[in-house]
Amino acid sequence: MAKPDLKRYFIAIIPPEPLFSRVEDLKKEMMEKYHTRAALRSPAHITLHMPFLWSETKEKRLMNILVQTTKYQPFPIQINGFGAFPPRTLYVRPEENPSLNQFYTLITRQTREKLNLFHAEHKNGFHPHMTIAFRDLKKPEFFLAWEELKNKAFEGTFHAEGFWLLKHTGKFWVAYQYFGFTLPDCKKEV
Repeated sequence: MAKPDLKRYFIAIIPPEPLFSRVEDLKKEMMEKYHTRAALRSPAHITLHMPFLWSETKEKRLMNILVQTTKYQPFPIQINGFGAFPPRTLYVRPEENPSLNQFYTLITRQTREKLNLFHAEHKNGFHPHMTIAFRDLKKPEFFLAWEELKNKAFEGTFHAEGFWLLKHTGKFWVAYQYFGFTLPDCKKEV
């Protein structure tokens, strides 16, 4: 029997314009100044479920389970400054957000219970962020870049109205399927 056609996927919130382009510009700036390209292989995003393997022939089942998590109310996300996971990762930092944390819990529970997907989070828990440099950022450049960014202002707000399933093409990640939240937004102020 042939091995199933496994593909890599992950689940994330992708910010809308203009914040999306602002974060993409930061990734390009990191590439130009510090020769780090890895962050450019995926669109600007906040990861909700880390990459996992799934059979492409069972995508419909995956999407049906993800649709079940859309009974959620849109919520604002405030971005405020930069953060780091030394000695390789630099990111744009969302402020603490109970709605984002609750949605993360919902989606990881659904994918674990209904799809047997584990390892949804880093060993240190959920730390929402939008990566601008990582993996191929060399340690000396990390410290130079962090010194430049740690006190630099970067602000933005967007309304999370759903989430994306991203799929790896073999070279980079693409936003593959959007899942919009279905509950009414009674507090949209953004």
